[in-house]
Amino acid sequence: MQLTSEMARVGAASNNVSDATSFNQTQDGYLQQVNTAFSRMSELAVQAQDVTKTTNDRALYQQEYAALGAYVTNVSTQSFNGVSLFNGHTLHVTTDPSADLFNMVGVNLQVAGTTSSTGVLASDFNTTYNVAVTGNIRSVTGAEGAVTATENAIQQLASDRANIGANEESLTYYKDQLSALNNNISAANSQIADVDVAAESTNYAKANILVQTGTAMLAQANSLPQSVLKLLQ
Repeated sequence: MQLTSEMARVGAASNNVSDATSFNQTQDGYLQQVNTAFSRMSELAVQAQDVTKTTNDRALYQQEYAALGAYVTNVSTQSFNGVSLFNGHTLHVTTDPSADLFNMVGVNLQVAGTTSSTGVLASDFNTTYNVAVTGNIRSVTGAEGAVTATENAIQQLASDRANIGANEESLTYYKDQLSALNNNISAANSQIADVDVAAESTNYAKANILVQTGTAMLAQANSLPQSVLKLLQ
């Protein structure tokens, strides 16, 4: 009974690890697109520094730059089954039947504060991403600042994706460990609870032969009176 219970807990922990892996994969999928957005924003900031461009040209660049920034802002609000993907919180994943935990490092992509009863929580901002998203490339000076800001954002993004990769790698090891543990516990439980097929097959064959022999003997016994009667006739 204890082994059966432990097998159930191993299965539950394995599901937790699989869900956490899916969470990380979803994060990384979004961040790949954010990287593309920041790369284009950086390109626009450089183009806006072209001395042959007019104020109207830079205004058009700013329009696209702002649209890409709005996309990044939208990504920062995404969730996985109701759990925020990018609020930066560390998530604690159960990794074995004893409820030991793996601390899965979070990613903070927030570019706006979280409103609470006390107002906006400045600590929820990610300054690096926020500066890049709110950049203004309508002037050469603003464009120069935006280049630096987007470069910093891309560097931060690389660090965040590295953390996600480390999370996924660790979870893979835990998943393999749980699989091996489940196999070992199943084997131990089988030794206790499962029937010995070879021995029971032998017993079944033996019992079957005895039944058939008894039936044949009974048939012979029933036929003897008939034989005697025929002799008297």
